[in-house]
Amino acid sequence: ERGGGSSGSGSGSGRQRVQAATMSSHRPSHLRASSPINVAKDTRFVFVTGGVVSGLGKGITISSIGRLLKAGGLSVTSIKIDPYLNTDAGTMSPFEHGETFVLNDGGETDLDLGNYERFLDIELTKDHNITTGKVYSAVIEKERRGDYLGKTVQVVPHITDEIQNWIARVAQIPVDGSTQAPDVCLVEVGGTVGDIESMVFLEAIRQFLFRVGRERCCLVHVSLIPVLGSVGEQKTKPTQHGVKELMSLGLSPDLLVCRSAAIVEEATRKKISAFCHVAPSCVVSVHDVSNIYHVPLVLEQQGLHNIVRDLLGLGDKMKPVLDLDGWRKLADTVDTATEEVVIAVVGKYTGLHDAYLSVVKALKHAAIVESRSLSIAWIESSDLEDAQKTANPSSHSAAWGLLHSADGILIPGGFGDRGIDGKILAAKYAREEGVPILGVCLGMQVMVIETARNVLGWDDATSCEVDEETKRPVIVKMLEHHQGVMGGTMRLGARKTILHPLHADDGQAASIASLIYGNPESVLERHRHRYEVNPEMVDELERNGGLRFTGKDETLQRMEMIELPRRKHPFFFGVQFHPELKSRPERPSPPFHGFILAATGRFAAHYNAEEFPVSNGKGVKRDARAPTPRASEFSNTSGAPGVGQVKRPRVFSDSNSNSAVEH
Repeated sequence: ERGGGSSGSGSGSGRQRVQAATMSSHRPSHLRASSPINVAKDTRFVFVTGGVVSGLGKGITISSIGRLLKAGGLSVTSIKIDPYLNTDAGTMSPFEHGETFVLNDGGETDLDLGNYERFLDIELTKDHNITTGKVYSAVIEKERRGDYLGKTVQVVPHITDEIQNWIARVAQIPVDGSTQAPDVCLVEVGGTVGDIESMVFLEAIRQFLFRVGRERCCLVHVSLIPVLGSVGEQKTKPTQHGVKELMSLGLSPDLLVCRSAAIVEEATRKKISAFCHVAPSCVVSVHDVSNIYHVPLVLEQQGLHNIVRDLLGLGDKMKPVLDLDGWRKLADTVDTATEEVVIAVVGKYTGLHDAYLSVVKALKHAAIVESRSLSIAWIESSDLEDAQKTANPSSHSAAWGLLHSADGILIPGGFGDRGIDGKILAAKYAREEGVPILGVCLGMQVMVIETARNVLGWDDATSCEVDEETKRPVIVKMLEHHQGVMGGTMRLGARKTILHPLHADDGQAASIASLIYGNPESVLERHRHRYEVNPEMVDELERNGGLRFTGKDETLQRMEMIELPRRKHPFFFGVQFHPELKSRPERPSPPFHGFILAATGRFAAHYNAEEFPVSNGKGVKRDARAPTPRASEFSNTSGAPGVGQVKRPRVFSDSNSNSAVEH
């Protein structure tokens, strides 16, 4: 029996078993830990662990649970525990760990915090990402100050206490714009149960449950239910062993989330219940679905929100009927959209799509709002370069074929000199052929370099990141953000950009920047860069290069947005910041929304702006192009539930040397 229906309050023996378990977990104060932790008395905690293999989608699972709780009227927050020794993800290669997600306060974090922010529409801080490096640094700093009064500093209790105090402190930080502590804190433990790296965190959680009170905590374990091809039977043994490992550490899960290709059968559910000490109603199936936005709906259909509500004693706070109408519409739109928009993403990490996860999500959000089916043509920028004509003719031809087939071209951020010339060629093609183009961070810098070379005739124009001795440094290093070390020294976090109008003789009323943002005086977007447009060359780039710098920082020295007037190009727009980091499923990022509108030919109509004929565009017809391989965000881009093929970077490298890793 299940613990409740899709929207009702839940009934039957399943719910009674949950309530009985909850009642039995309440303990009088004299039977609890002697050192209760300092946490708001109304805050509840949901801890999520993973077993069997990494990449099962704990991040999407915990985000989906949070989405249900939020739909029930609760305020939620999330914490991600990463058991690596790095202080943060800022110095890690995208090939190693996927993208680095940047927060408003400049924190460089794991990409799962992006999932939390997008699904839950919250804004987290750098303290919401706990790493082994951060914890040990904090403890060692306290030891050096003498805070431990001469005691021997040990993993238990000092490291475990630091972890517990960190969770308790961060759980009370408002993340939804209010001043109230969240009702529920969701905590994801990275890695897999049994990993040496995560042992100290699991021990800290065991102590935390005892000190806070078991009735205020819910432990969710995500596991895999494989099916052997020849037998066709759903196998439970991996889950049994994972739970056994967890219980040996003193942790007994309340809920089991079972990842599988198909719905977990009733017989499988009962078998898992019998061997894992969990009620059948608390064995939840998260099977492959058509898109990740269905995952909260799959959990709701199985009454997971009712089970969590009863386990945590939230019946008086949580609404009986969840408000998921908008979310259902979102999931259905992804499935039913038939008109295609093809976007070429020209980058250097295209072999690992998680390196551009937020970019892909922002494109998808904009496509959803416009009821379009997004197809991404992934182009390795180096394949566009002339050297590839002889080195690898087939790759060169295929890359240019994909570029020609695209409705729009996006050049994302990145570091290093590899593939820069290919990106410049892509920007040149877009400018000359009138193809909508959006440049983000390095992408904007590439568009400036391309204009300097091919419009101003500065053949040697480049970035100091590529050539520090160049005589035409169009892009220069920000010295105050380069202090001899790599970690945390870039221009990071939310920064204000002041919008500036076009020139009087540009022949149009409003800039692209003004149109897409709704004509504000300024915008607040997140940054992550060490190089910028050389302010000494701005006048020449505007006067003779035709570029318009329609966004600048408060000092007017840092160029934040560039564009060409729309009478010259339908959408030639670049930003120094990373607008994809603030995109939401139901509220897409303005630059990405404007880009998709331009790629579908609806920009002027949507913003009620002037329509300009493009004299230099060839107007390639969509049906005359070569077929573009579909590469949506739901194929090989993450290990989230709802993705049929799981492909995700390892958190820990098998290599002992990073000398060959390119950032």
